Amino acid sequence: MRPDEQRTPVQPSVADLMALYLQQRAENQAAGLVSPDATGEVEPFEAAPVQTVDPRTAWDESLAALGFFGKGEAVALKAPPEWPLLVASQEPAVALAFAVGNFPQLVRHVQPLLHTGKRSTMRPGGGRPINVPALQAWAGEQTAFPDIILALGSLRLARQFNQAEALLARVRAKAPAAARAALDNEEAALAWHGGKADEALKMWKEQPDSVPVLFNRGMAALFMDKRADASKALTEAVGKLPEESAWHHLGQLYLALAQMRA
Repeated sequence: MRPDEQRTPVQPSVADLMALYLQQRAENQAAGLVSPDATGEVEPFEAAPVQTVDPRTAWDESLAALGFFGKGEAVALKAPPEWPLLVASQEPAVALAFAVGNFPQLVRHVQPLLHTGKRSTMRPGGGRPINVPALQAWAGEQTAFPDIILALGSLRLARQFNQAEALLARVRAKAPAAARAALDNEEAALAWHGGKADEALKMWKEQPDSVPVLFNRGMAALFMDKRADASKALTEAVGKLPEESAWHHLGQLYLALAQMRA
């Protein structure tokens, strides 16, 4: 049993952080959150090519953010075309926003995170687009929420930033009030993963508190070398995430990094 009930302000050591990471990996394995064709022995600094994510697991985690914006209909959403290809084509992530389309298993390289220098050098900066023509065509056909939010998240995950921004511009003014908070979070996530960190953090700071927004404020602050701000926001977010969620475990990892001694 993890002593989550008594979180201490004492900064964790690197050894404690690695122990936490390995414990979480073991729990994920037992819960079926690690693909069965991944290598059998968990290495602290495992190489990404041998790590695969089951598309079903990735899909379930990719919808988690919607549940915190009152989008219960997310359970009825179907995966977009070429979803397995999109999952398999992902490069390891480090600074991952809690947003539709993203899944925590993308953060599979721990070694860079353990360095206590400037983590601002680890922020996403766009990257090469993934060619998923069927998904892109499907995304352009969506006219209702929450399908539009799923389309935006899928395009962002494919690093098709221009198409995602065009879709956002088309639907922003038409978004119903019930979808506004989720759409605003997606807009900030699009800016973050597109390399516009200052713009993204500003948007998250202006949005009403929610679990994804708190998580993203903390994550962004961590990777902008604002550790005190990161610790505050991540503490709130982690405390509200269910322990069985992989987003809870990723939040704990980010929180531990924010509280490490420089």
